[in-house]
Amino acid sequence: MESFLTITRALSDENRVRALLALRDKEICVCQLIELLQLAPSTVSKHMTILRQAKLVEGQKRGRWMYYRQANAGAPVEARKALEWVRSSLSFSARIRADRKQLAAILKLDRGELCRNQNAR
Repeated sequence: MESFLTITRALSDENRVRALLALRDKEICVCQLIELLQLAPSTVSKHMTILRQAKLVEGQKRGRWMYYRQANAGAPVEARKALEWVRSSLSFSARIRADRKQLAAILKLDRGELCRNQNAR
């Protein structure tokens, strides 16, 4: 029951769902998520912590930067099913399509420059 409630709480915020879907099939630096969501770094970090606690995403720190990806096949069955449900339910959402397009542009930017600029803010 607790894992179900943790997952549903994690999915109850639009920005967390957007971040989760941005990670589909790729690993993304937190700086790139900040740019996509246009939120403060501390806010994005909090959202990602909630998604990690729900086991919907995995994170790995490399040097100064934190990288996230959707949970893999080793995740609890509840998390994997929730990911499938979110993907299938929102894959045609106008907002998610716009995010995909925007993320493609963000991924073309120099990540080091992007992260340095955000830290300077």
